[in-house]
Order: sequence, then C-alpha cells, then structure tokens
Amino acid sequence: MKSCGSMLGLQGLRLPPAGFLLLLPFLLLLLLPAAPAPHRVSYKPVIVVHGLFDSSYSFRHLLEYINETHPGTVVTVLDLFDGRESLRPLWEQVQGFREAVAPIMAKAPQGVHLICYSQGGLVCRALLSVMDEHNVDSFISLSSPQMGQYGDPHHDDLYLNASSFLALINGERDHPNATAWRKNFLRVGRLVLIGGPDDGVITPWQSSFFGFYDANETVLEMEEQLVYLRDSFGLKTLLARGAIVRCPMAGISHTAWHSNRTLYETCMEPWLS
Repeated sequence: MKSCGSMLGLQGLRLPPAGFLLLLPFLLLLLLPAAPAPHRVSYKPVIVVHGLFDSSYSFRHLLEYINETHPGTVVTVLDLFDGRESLRPLWEQVQGFREAVAPIMAKAPQGVHLICYSQGGLVCRALLSVMDEHNVDSFISLSSPQMGQYGDPHHDDLYLNASSFLALINGERDHPNATAWRKNFLRVGRLVLIGGPDDGVITPWQSSFFGFYDANETVLEMEEQLVYLRDSFGLKTLLARGAIVRCPMAGISHTAWHSNRTLYETCMEPWLS
C-alpha cells in the first residue's frame, strides 16, 4: 500500500522542517514593500504686515506662537515703512508692500495667509484690491479700522470728495478700476475680522467689523452699511458664501492684539491651514 505521500504525488519530496513553516508568514512580510512614511503637514506661508509706528520686532510673540503650533511654517514679517515711515501716504505703502509680497506669493502655488494689524489691515485690503493674481487664502484683519476712524461722521460729502484712499477701496467713489478691484478682492478665500470693545484706539471699535457711526453717532453694524447693502467691493458676496469670520474678544487693548496667546489660539490659529 502506498503511503499518503505517494498518493499525493509527493514521493521523494523533502518537506521543510516545521519551524520553517512557522516563520514563513514573517518572512513574507519582510519581502513586502515598506509602508510609505507618514505625510508631514505642509502649512501655507504666512505674511505679516504691521501697523502705525510699528516694526517687525512687535510681532516676535506672534511668530513664536505660529512656530509652536504650526512648525515648519514659513513666516515673513515684512520690515517696511517702520516707525515714522508708516506715516507715508498709504498708496505709496501699498506699492511697497505689493512688491514685497508678490515674490512670496509666486513661490506658494497653494496660497498664502495674510495677517495685517491696525493700519496694516487697510494696506492689505488695498493690496487685495489692486493685485490681479493674488492667492490669499485667509486675510486676517487684526484690530483694523476697516470702516475708518472717528473724525466727523456728520459730513459724508466732504469724506467722499476728499478721501483718496478709503472711499476708493470701499467702492464709495466711482473710478475706472472699481469693477476689477472688486473682482480681485473676491479672490480671497476667507476674511477673518478681529477686534473688541476694550481696544481703546479703534473708534468705534466696531470699525474692525465694518461697523461705523451714522449721522446721529449710533453705530450701524456691517449689514446696515451702504457699502454692504450695495455690495460695492464684495462684502455681501463674501458673507453669502460663508467666507467672513467675526471674532470679537473683550479685555484686549490695542497694542496687545498680536501678543495675546489666547486670542491667537481662538481667532487666528484655526485659519492658518
């Protein structure tokens, strides 16, 4: 009678030892291709623009926070129009900052984030208007008088005729580039507005959220402003698509916005993708 080995056609075949059979699954694992290394999160570059009488040194704490929470992020705190130079005409500053940010944007095809403080928020809004191919993902306006600073809200005609900056970027005065500027502004992915009642400088503080006084010095919120109702430069369109974030925070004075860790974690860090 033939053995089982002969019946299966295995006569003369030498079987491997049992220990080898136990190791076989592990040996096969060694032959499989290695798993790919975990993908490291790549954060978009951040550009920071300072305010009146400021310099890049004022943002050392903010730079530290970004490096801690988003390691590897390329952060550029622009060192232009520092100190008294920040009093130079705003359109001159817009041109200077435009020349500085253009090469940074060109090297970042996935987009950049823009953090702009106080007067710098107005400079950055003008940048978003005049740059045809900007690629700003989040524009973070940090305690910036986006609807102006209290002077005299009783003479709108004088403001509209005399303002060569705010009235233009607000689309309140007709000019040949109005349509193009609105289109450019709407390229922004998200508009983050930050401010608060204890700022002590921005008057009214709601200007940080596009609010301002009427002729009776009653503050009208953004949705009540003519520039919003007319959608003159794109605010209404941005809000409709869910691209405006308002982050009010009490207890912070004007000079502390860029060094307050809680404010950074609450109102800025979530948008620095």
